[in-house]
Amino acid sequence: MTAADSGQPSGVRSGVGPVVAVRNRLGLVVLLFALAGVGWWWTAHRMQGMDTGPWSALGGFGWFLGVWVVMMAAMMLPSVAPTVALYSRMTRNRSPMLPLTFVSGYLVTWAMAGVAAVAVGAAASSVAGTSLKWEHAGRLLAGLTLLVAAGYQVSPLKDACLGKCRSPLGMLLGSWRDGELGALRMGMKNGAWCVGCCWALMASLFALGVMNVLWMAVVAGLIAVEKTVPWGRAARYSTAILLLALGVMVLAAPSAIPGLTIPHGGGVSRMPGMGS
Repeated sequence: MTAADSGQPSGVRSGVGPVVAVRNRLGLVVLLFALAGVGWWWTAHRMQGMDTGPWSALGGFGWFLGVWVVMMAAMMLPSVAPTVALYSRMTRNRSPMLPLTFVSGYLVTWAMAGVAAVAVGAAASSVAGTSLKWEHAGRLLAGLTLLVAAGYQVSPLKDACLGKCRSPLGMLLGSWRDGELGALRMGMKNGAWCVGCCWALMASLFALGVMNVLWMAVVAGLIAVEKTVPWGRAARYSTAILLLALGVMVLAAPSAIPGLTIPHGGGVSRMPGMGS
């Protein structure tokens, strides 16, 4: 029975020495962090002056999707690096293409999540119109979004998805596929678990201003802590408390939230790249 037939990783007898393998994985992790750094630099430069507060306009579809993918690379690559390194170790492949294809699949899933966010925003705007502006129902919606995100943090579904992200070995073995297409599919599946784990935190980012680099960094930090620190349960509950506090503050005293841009003038400003 071959490795492909058994659903187990192939390439384990590829002859790559342990020193070379460790060096390759280290280089891969460094590359992912470098890509994340470039993503942070590009995002901060691109979003400068664009933060209009909660429910900032997303711009045209193509523009937002491009920015969203770069944002996800900046925010998620550091926390997914251990999983990618583990995948690389399991393939024992000299070429970096399989791990990079895995990362591409991961980002494809997050791109699909961005498309869903655009669709929800467009549907809400079409149905509710100006009633979702900050001075109408927008503030209430932002506060409730943060409270829902806090509740999701302590839910069984969050716990299950986070468990897959924190201990990916079983997920990788259970869904193993060889080749480039297999790497893409496995990356997409890992991304799906990550979306299940982090969608509420991403929703909270929209409620605080998706173009706000400060809160983008805070959310990215919370995600990284949840996925990597030994005390995952404590991190999850601490994040829930923070989101709960932010939700209450948005409803009661939004001006007290550090770095939060409070919309003025009855709407959001038009941003470069927006469609008509």
